[in-house]
Amino acid sequence: MNLGLGCVCRPLCWPFGSVLDSRHCVFALTLLTLLMQVVVEANSWWSLAMNPILIPEAYIIGAQPLCSQLVGLSTGQKKLCQLYQDHMQYIGEGAKTGIRECQYQFRHRRWNCSTVDNSSVFGRVMQIGSRETAFTYAISAAGVVNAVSRACREGELSSCGCSRAARPKDLPRDWLWGGCGDNLNYGYRFSKEFVDAREREKSYPKGSYESARLLMNLHNNEAGRRMVSDLAHVSCKCHGVSGSCSLKTCWLQLADFRKVGDALKEKYDSAAAMKLNTRGKMVPMHTKFNAPTSHDLVYIESSPDYCLKNQTTGSLGTVGRLCNKTSEGMDGCELMCCGRGYDQYKAQIVERCHCKFHWCCYVKCKRCTKIVDQFVCK
Repeated sequence: MNLGLGCVCRPLCWPFGSVLDSRHCVFALTLLTLLMQVVVEANSWWSLAMNPILIPEAYIIGAQPLCSQLVGLSTGQKKLCQLYQDHMQYIGEGAKTGIRECQYQFRHRRWNCSTVDNSSVFGRVMQIGSRETAFTYAISAAGVVNAVSRACREGELSSCGCSRAARPKDLPRDWLWGGCGDNLNYGYRFSKEFVDAREREKSYPKGSYESARLLMNLHNNEAGRRMVSDLAHVSCKCHGVSGSCSLKTCWLQLADFRKVGDALKEKYDSAAAMKLNTRGKMVPMHTKFNAPTSHDLVYIESSPDYCLKNQTTGSLGTVGRLCNKTSEGMDGCELMCCGRGYDQYKAQIVERCHCKFHWCCYVKCKRCTKIVDQFVCK
């Protein structure tokens, strides 16, 4: 029986230079569908950082079209969006905080955490289970904990408020435990539910690469969240006549996010190479090393060298990157330029200078121009 599929397919098949029969067209359509799935899979919730929704009036109870229009959300994340629409702005802010910190930490590296588009954000480089991918997952999960915890404290979210953390046992008895602290417990739990949703709704064959990558992502998400929790500290404020500090009020406060980035960068440098064993569990690739803890970063693939632009790996290369002629580190011209050499040119920069303190209480500076030498990778 001829259903006319060949005729329907021919307009689609003509650009390939030949008229295909129905079987070839079915194959072509199947291949096109798979390619489209790959593109969709490349999208990520990180895109909320690139296209944030900042209008509070948009978060109307039951406004499901809003969540369905957000790019990069998985099925589970869309459901959470529908339940907690006022959280989405802060998830985007958390992702943006993570991306900015990633770019700061890797500013002197060949891979500098560049964003390439508004949907996949980092491009194909995140499809490699490398150290860089491990850090990116960890810092973005940490960013969500940070943003949601502080939004709770500031009264921006309807389902949470100030921290209800228990009083520390080592806090002096005459100090008050109160104030309005960052709600770390809520931020941690919500980040776990939202960020991990994409991985937890997937199922892959035991022992497959996809299964290993799923376990890697979940592990690094958790490492990022735990770093925020580990660095949270008690902050206190004095009360009393003329600043006598006869009484103190204390609360839980998150650390500055730069400290989180610095700590995760150290974890990146000591990240553990992993593989799947016969039971489908991740184990160290090198048995002489201890197994990583839940606070460590893990990876399953070696990193590309990031020297040249490569569409397959997603590497942008280092051509045109600034380098430091006198440095022997990763920002030095020899390593940054991968031995290709560098060009030197003069650049004019404007900076603050001749700053003076005026009573009371401000600093006034002049703006000075100077010519400096800059070095750019060939």
